[in-house]
Parts: sequence; structure tokens; C-alpha cells
Amino acid sequence: MIADAHCHFFSAGFFRTLGATPGVATDPASDPAEALPARLGWDPPGDNRTLAARWVAELDRHGVGRAMLMASLPGDEDSVAAAVAASPDRITGGFMVNPAAPDAHTRVERAFAERGLSVACLFPAMHVVPVDDPRSVRVFELARQYRRGVFVHCGVLSVGVRAKLGLPSPFDLRLGDPLAVAAVAVRHPEVPVIIPHFGAGLFLQALMALRAAENVVLDTSSSNSWTRLHPGLTLREVFERTLEVAGAGRLLFGTDSSFFPRGWQAGVHDEQRALLTDLGVSPGEQSQIFGGNFARVFGPAS
Repeated sequence: MIADAHCHFFSAGFFRTLGATPGVATDPASDPAEALPARLGWDPPGDNRTLAARWVAELDRHGVGRAMLMASLPGDEDSVAAAVAASPDRITGGFMVNPAAPDAHTRVERAFAERGLSVACLFPAMHVVPVDDPRSVRVFELARQYRRGVFVHCGVLSVGVRAKLGLPSPFDLRLGDPLAVAAVAVRHPEVPVIIPHFGAGLFLQALMALRAAENVVLDTSSSNSWTRLHPGLTLREVFERTLEVAGAGRLLFGTDSSFFPRGWQAGVHDEQRALLTDLGVSPGEQSQIFGGNFARVFGPAS
């Protein structure tokens, strides 16, 4: 079974929230859920159940059993919760949290306790809240209470949809340090903690985080173009070193798929599968990376 641990659920609510962002010029008479996708050359999402059904059909087309779909702006938890409710055996729900928001922890608790969501997603550089800030630590505490996971974006952070719309990205990259994640993770050993993109440029620190906290896993998602920041480093070597340091049980396959009509990024899977085969990684270990670890981190399908 293939399971994708990193996809984005670009819902109507996502586009309507984005449309209210200062600097996004929209016609007041238009619906941003229609107008913004048209501007970007993407398909409009439709309602949440329609988008969920499209995702399931896309996963079926590529032979993908399950996917973690993330609500990609704070406050959009209900959108992905509707997708989970429609297909709980196929869709696992994640949601972005801004720990500085006054209702952040109420939202996290509701998402875990009532909405069936499985992982809270922190972006310290985006929201300018360190991962060891008490407001972020509270998210880990709630995850421990409800036996859920925490995803923490580290390293290079670029949001393609913001760039396409000409929005600035005033992120503080100093806050996305995998070592800070490890310092919190080691105090919450029951909580699965996911660092995406192999640390997105902070690869050495991500490997150190794996060694420091056994509950930290790395996801393999996206093109991993951050390797260009490391002269001579290839994605093949990234896999090889990660496997040497921590083994196949600490890697979650992901694509970073997001919008339609592009859909699920099969090319990411095909490249990573070929690299692991070339490295001589056994079929059993590949099964862990491409599916088995997903079930361990996020739980069995409902």
C-alpha cells in the first residue's frame, strides 16, 4: 500500500480566507473560491465533500491507499474535517495552527476531540512563534492528551500560492530549527513529531533531531530542491544518509501534492522509489517508507 503523508487540501474556505488577505485584489462581487483558482490556472475546489471525492478518485487512479490532507491556513479545520468524515478510511486530516491566535488551543482541542483530525501542523517561521514557546508547547501537550501527532515545518519555507499572487512572505527562518523541535519532542515522547522535506535545507540538524528524539520522523515530500543549497548533495545521498543514521522506520513518504488539475504528483513517488531501489533498499523497508510508517504514525484506517 502506498500512503502519502503530506498533501494540501486547498478548500473553498482556504481560498476565501486567502482572498481576505491584504494585498490580494479581488472583485468584491466575485467568490474568491472561484476567482483565485481562475487567476492561478487551477480548478475551483467546489464544496468540501466534492473536493474530498476528487481526492479519493485521484488516489484510486494512482493506487494510493491513504493520504494526509492538510488544511493549509489556520481556521480551516472544518474543511478537512468534512473530507475525513466523508472518507475516513482514505483521508487522514491535518490542520495548520497559529499558536499566537487567541483561540488557537481551543481550536486544536476541538479538532482532535470532535473533528477527527490527526495532526496539528506548526509553521514557526511563518507565524513567528518558536517551537519551544509555551504557546507551541501547549499544542504538543494537547497532542499527547488526545494521542495525536504534531508536524513542524523547518528550514526553507516558500509558499507557492503566495508567490503566484504576489504576496510577500515575511518569514523568520531562524525559528525553523530541527534542533528546537527535538528539544520539545524529547519531552513529549508519546507524540509522533514529523519534520517535512528532510528539514528543508537543515539536513544535518534534521539528522541530529532523529538521533536526539526517537519520536521524530522525517517526511520525504516535494522535489526537495533545497539540496541545491548543499554543493554536491543529491537526493540519493539524502536517503542514504538518513537510512544509515535512523533506518527505514523513521521516514514517511510524501509528495506535497496540492491543487488540481495537477493532482497527485506521481513523479515524486517514481523518483524516490527508483532511488531507494538503486540503493538496494529491501522491499520490506520500502514498504515501511511508502506505507507502513504512515499507519504507525497516524493510526490504522477507520
